[in-house]
Formats: sequence, C-alpha cells, structure tokens
Amino acid sequence: MDLTPAPLFTDVHPGPAGGVAHWMMTSDNKRIRVAHWPLDGAKGTVLLFPGRTEYIEKYGVTAGDLSARGLATMAIDWRGQGLADRLLDDPLVGHVDAFPDYQKDVAAMMRAARSFGLPRPYFMLAHSMGGCIGLRAVMEGIGVQAAAFTGPMWGIYVKPHLRGLARVLAHVMPRIGNGHGLPPGTKITPYVLNEPFADNMLTTDACMFNMMRDQLAAHPELSLGGPSYIWLREAFAETLHLSQRAAPNLPAISWLGTNERIVAVPTIYERMQNWTGGWLELVEGAEHEVLMEQESIRRPVMDGMEKLFLGTVTT
Repeated sequence: MDLTPAPLFTDVHPGPAGGVAHWMMTSDNKRIRVAHWPLDGAKGTVLLFPGRTEYIEKYGVTAGDLSARGLATMAIDWRGQGLADRLLDDPLVGHVDAFPDYQKDVAAMMRAARSFGLPRPYFMLAHSMGGCIGLRAVMEGIGVQAAAFTGPMWGIYVKPHLRGLARVLAHVMPRIGNGHGLPPGTKITPYVLNEPFADNMLTTDACMFNMMRDQLAAHPELSLGGPSYIWLREAFAETLHLSQRAAPNLPAISWLGTNERIVAVPTIYERMQNWTGGWLELVEGAEHEVLMEQESIRRPVMDGMEKLFLGTVTT
C-alpha cells in the first residue's frame, strides 16, 4: 500500500511526541489524511472519529490522555474537512454527497491501521458527527472490541419552531440548484472564530477554546464553516436510517454533557436505553465537547474510557 507522508502540525498545542500523518486514497478516489501516535508497549489502539468541522490536530490532547493510559491513537480527517479533499469549489462549506460515503473513509483508515501494524485490539472513540459515522461502522462489523461516543450526532438538533422548515429546505434547495448553499443560521466561517468564549456551546474551558482558535489562526487551511443543504438532507436521512436499526452486540458507552445544545439529546437516551451492553453517562456541567472540557470534567471521562477499553482486554 502506498502511504505517502502528510503534514501533521505540531507548532500549536501538539499531541504526544512521535506522531506521524499520511495520505490515503479511498475506494472512490478521495484523498484523506490519517495520523497516529505510536506508543511502545501499547495495550491497544483507539481509532478516533472526529466530528463535523474537526481535524486531527484538535485531538492531540486526547491522544496524550490515551497514551498516559497505555493506548495508542489513530485519527482521521474525513472527506470534506481538515486537510482531506474538499468536495466543493468553496472549501469552507461542509459537504458530503451521501453519508455512507464516510464508510469509505473508515475502510481506508482501517487499511492504514493494519498496514502500520498498530497494536491490537482496536477500540473506537467517536465524537458528534463521528458518532453517526461510527454507529454505522459498528453496525456493519468494523473490527473494534468496544466503542465510546461523546455527544454523538444520532439526531440533528433544530429549534422546535424551525424543524419543519429545515426539513423542507433540505429537500427543496438541492432540487432547485442550491444544494451547495448554507442553511439559514449557519455561517461560512468556523464557530470558534465567530463566537465569544462566554456561553459558547463547545466547552467551559477557556484554554481549550483558545487552543481551537490558535490552531485555526496558525493553519487556516483546517477551517470549515457551516454545512451545505445536501449535507443536512443526507444527515437527516442517515440518522433516521440508523434509528431504525438494532444496536450491535458490542460493549459501548456514551458521554453526554448536561448542557448539550448541539445534537438531539433524546436520540442518545433512546439509543443507549436499547443497547444491550451499553450505557449512558451524564457529564455534569459539560457542553458538547466533553473531551475538550476542564481537566476536572475530562479526567473522569478518560478514566471511564480506560476502564471500558482495557476491561475488554484478556491477558
């Protein structure tokens, strides 16, 4: 397999030492980026599925937390974001032609993990949109031993008085040639560059919020704005489809901040109530990104993840 070296930015809030990135080609000829942080004597490898708008470098802190617990990490830039191929003429519009296309990225990531001989067993850690991608992946038999989700996007949150309009626009606008446009209320620039820290919907930790800002300021090519109408249409369709499928027979846990305001909370409760061998943990006082929260909030989440993952390892 041709694994061509790719950039991994380490000048702003880097992850553990020794991280390397590579380009991978998907089965439909999209170039994505994968990176891994090796660890001597690792007890397994966490496959990290970022959320929408995110990029590998954002999870350097998480990779460090996992390394301290004896786990190596591999992360991915999904098609349309990070340094992966952007799919539209305007690179700041988040887009995918069809949500199952992300499974082609997952397959490329798995090929890379095997090619590098990353320590087994494999585990999955999936955030937000990555939780939607990851849910389909575990339903379809991705080779992981346990799965952890944080603020998973198993439903699209829309304000109640706008839900009907959002669904109509998501279907109508692509039909009239505006499928690449931005839905009302979304912006072409990244959330962390648009919004102040006060009352932001991502984290209560000012240092983590500034980390995200600093990374995008240093490397604006990582930036992504709002989603296209087609992305929204496909996200509605994918979350509905997955809601109608049974959970896999796999140990799993979901963490949900008690101040979650980005994804549809009821869908998370419903899924975990019906997941044999799975459970839901509420994270008191946390916003959407529990992995980017204050140390006092983040540490118990990482401890629980270690217990879940390594508790499945037989020696």
